Amino acid sequence: MIPKEIIKHIRRIEIRSGKLVNEIFAGQYSSVFKGRGMEFAEVREYMPGDDIRAIDWNVTARYGRPFIKKFTEERELTVILLVDASGSQKFGSRSRQKSELAAEIASVLAFSAIKNNDRVGMITFTDRIEKVIRPKKGKNHILRLIREILCCSPQSRGTNLALPLQYLNELWRRKAVVFLISDFRDEGFDSALKVTARRHDLVAVKISDPRENELPKVGLIELEDAETGARRVVDTDDEMAARLFSEAQRRQDETVNSLCTRAGVDRIDVSTAEPYVMPLIRFFKRREKRLAF
Repeated sequence: MIPKEIIKHIRRIEIRSGKLVNEIFAGQYSSVFKGRGMEFAEVREYMPGDDIRAIDWNVTARYGRPFIKKFTEERELTVILLVDASGSQKFGSRSRQKSELAAEIASVLAFSAIKNNDRVGMITFTDRIEKVIRPKKGKNHILRLIREILCCSPQSRGTNLALPLQYLNELWRRKAVVFLISDFRDEGFDSALKVTARRHDLVAVKISDPRENELPKVGLIELEDAETGARRVVDTDDEMAARLFSEAQRRQDETVNSLCTRAGVDRIDVSTAEPYVMPLIRFFKRREKRLAF
């Protein structure tokens, strides 16, 4: 039985996502994520202004007047959401946890996909594959994905980003649009990232919380690693300790950014402290601008 508060939360996400998709993202999604290619539609007579490279010379020779081939885009895509369910995703210093933000981002992307008649699947992971949901269409399917993210009870708390990427490459051979939604608190996944980026259209969605970048000055506090359970007492009034904490996060962020750049992976940065609409809009506009050239 799903708790009533989760049902209400899913309903709120559905309403918010549906409005954003209808007003903003459906058209942008369609313009930046193309189908698998072009498929033959028909042959018709040549008209002034048609591209002469499309002339069907066999039909032209048969009828003694020019005909051209018409093609249409094979629009249908497969979208795969790789969603981090590790212990650190349950952290949030503001009004929502990172896992809740992940559910909202996944909802907007998924509803944009089905609005364009694409199929959506999902793999949730920690340092193991937690759940695999095969790609399907339909509103009820998307609501199931949201529910799985919010109600996820993972078997582990750690993170292994290479694992879902490798698993996807073995599971799904055809090119797909892949969104890797995580806080990217891991190392050693650069090779898997590059391989997946070559096979699929991979987009990294990095979720953060402002408290991970800067410690509040509240004296002595005990910090616990949400994934390993390790604990450490830190004096937040110590400027050196605070600076080391912030620098470690900055280096981790720069490393992820560098890995994505080298692998040719687009990146969307979202935070639990800010609306996610503008980062998504900036992402779509960057993609549109790049495709225009």
